[in-house]
Amino acid sequence: MLFRKLISISFVAAGSILSLFAQTSTTGTRTITLPPAGLASTESAQINVVNVAANSSSGTAASCTGTISFLNSGGSTIGSATPFTLTSGQLLSASLPFLSAGLSGVRGEIRGQIALTITSGVPCALSFSFETFDTSSGATHIYLASPGGGPGFGGPGPGGPGGPGGFGQ
Repeated sequence: MLFRKLISISFVAAGSILSLFAQTSTTGTRTITLPPAGLASTESAQINVVNVAANSSSGTAASCTGTISFLNSGGSTIGSATPFTLTSGQLLSASLPFLSAGLSGVRGEIRGQIALTITSGVPCALSFSFETFDTSSGATHIYLASPGGGPGFGGPGPGGPGGPGGFGQ
């Protein structure tokens, strides 16, 4: 009886280990480092991200997951990173008002960073922009968009892996 239980447990354990080896999904992280920009005391900075990937024909839902961060001139993160998970067509914006940036004086340098988690087989084409604007009037002062001006950065086809011009898998 004890021998049968040991055999049963061994088969269950072996099956579990084999199922781990059978998984083909891989993940990794890609970091998009945005160029530095001056932020004045009357401004806010904002990073916008949108997943322009379509759901796959096999039924896998499009999804981009990651975080948006702002960094000071020393490379330290300002405040907390903003996490995101975007399905097809969803957009998210993360803003940083000058008063929350911890800058001294009337102007300082910041930069943005997007850390994107890539999962093989999951459609993701991340398009992004970085802007500064007048906090009172809303007037845009700086606007930088994904390379190529189209949807995303580094996707398969034109632009690399992720979708037509999209940044992703």
